[in-house]
Amino acid sequence: MRKKRIAIFASGSGTNAERIISCFRKHKIFEVTIVLSNNPDAYVLERAARLKVRTHVFNRETFNNSNEIPVLLSELKIDLVVLAGFLWLIPSNLIQSFPDQIINIHPALLPQYGGKGMYGNHVHEAVIANGEKESGISIHFVNEVYDEGRIIFQGKCEVKSGDTPETLAQRIHELEYEHFPKVIEDLLEQMNQAG
Repeated sequence: MRKKRIAIFASGSGTNAERIISCFRKHKIFEVTIVLSNNPDAYVLERAARLKVRTHVFNRETFNNSNEIPVLLSELKIDLVVLAGFLWLIPSNLIQSFPDQIINIHPALLPQYGGKGMYGNHVHEAVIANGEKESGISIHFVNEVYDEGRIIFQGKCEVKSGDTPETLAQRIHELEYEHFPKVIEDLLEQMNQAG
């Protein structure tokens, strides 16, 4: 039986990507095959190279107006596409090529605090400004609308009085590191069982 293969898309530092790669490095049946980025200077590319994972950089024209990425992922026999800090909207040709096989992690409890422009500290600032008592992470399937795909998992943490976007982000990151690899593994297990 061949290994189930993961492709990770990331735009920035890549802490989640590194965590996922590390979690699956010695896994018997799941592996991270490639890391893709729209940012040639993204630190995630260095992390991936250090962990001996193939990388691929693309631009907006290629991503939105060609089949290069779906074809590449199909050639690599990718089973699950994971967005880990990837900020562009996924084009419909990629979604159609991988139905219910693209997931994203969002640093808030969707459906609130989602949508275009709601990423990183923008999310945490909005959560704090609105006086929320809790925040968390949402892992969801990706469709053609930002942050509106079916939710797979949510994890919660307290928003403390005196929190800054940075202190809240630290607790959100802890939830991401704890739960994202587990959810990915569960989804791949379900794919395996489905054949």
